[in-house]
Amino acid sequence: MHRPPSAEPCYLSKSAGEQHWRKKIPRIVCHPALLYRTLVDLFTSQFNGTEMFTRAIYFAYGTVCYVMFLAVFVYAVGFLGNAVVPRTINTGPSASLGMALAIDLALIALFGAQHSIMARPTFKRWWTKIVPQPIERSTYVFATNIVLALLFWQWRPMTGIVWNIESGPIRNAVWGLFIFGWALVFVSTLLLNHFELFGMRQVTLYLLGRPHTHLPFKVPMFYRHVRHPLYVGWIATFWATPTMTAGHLLFSAAMTVYILIAIRLEERNLLEIHGSDYASYRKRVPMLIPLPIRRATSEAAQ
Repeated sequence: MHRPPSAEPCYLSKSAGEQHWRKKIPRIVCHPALLYRTLVDLFTSQFNGTEMFTRAIYFAYGTVCYVMFLAVFVYAVGFLGNAVVPRTINTGPSASLGMALAIDLALIALFGAQHSIMARPTFKRWWTKIVPQPIERSTYVFATNIVLALLFWQWRPMTGIVWNIESGPIRNAVWGLFIFGWALVFVSTLLLNHFELFGMRQVTLYLLGRPHTHLPFKVPMFYRHVRHPLYVGWIATFWATPTMTAGHLLFSAAMTVYILIAIRLEERNLLEIHGSDYASYRKRVPMLIPLPIRRATSEAAQ
């Protein structure tokens, strides 16, 4: 008896040669049920069901963490820009000066501790005994999202005015610097490898059954002029405001100090990973402020 196409086997056997695929492809494309069964069989021929399910779960988890990051990133723009979002750096629950200082400094310290400790290789070696390696970076991103959300939610504003720029053109220029800072942050992540930085490359490779490899050292675009354009962008977003309040000043100053500390820790790890390549780069290129004289001197010495 002739069987309907949806009941046909996808191919003769799992060990069948490639010539069978040439005969089967037209039927697979024409019959959705056969296409579905073929895809399932392709997956299960490479991975057992449990492993493939785990890979899919890790990928879904990484995707959720990444989408959370995008939401937190957009909220941060409104938080520092003091616009659109329900709670900003200048609006929120009121508190006495002493209480506001204590809470805000504790929130910044919590962010700094989480962001730096979880990024250290020593911590990662211990952490990956608990958290699977493919989702280690996604878990780091998830923790950062939670800590930042807590900061946005519990921040206590201190609204005393430190400076207020009234000139229209100058205010517009400062807002332009604010926007430039956010653009620089985002573009800098793309230059590094945006999806590696936020964990999506790791979970995607794991889903596909491919090994994760460290990316080679490279010096693209802005990184030829300063070693940390990402941090330059962050500092611009912290300080570029036409109306600086006491609470905003506290945030900007504390986060700038944290960045200067984080750079030292990060560069120590980069030297361990990239060795002489990064050591040479660090001698040649300034940290945060472009210095053409230094670069020209270094090139002349070479």
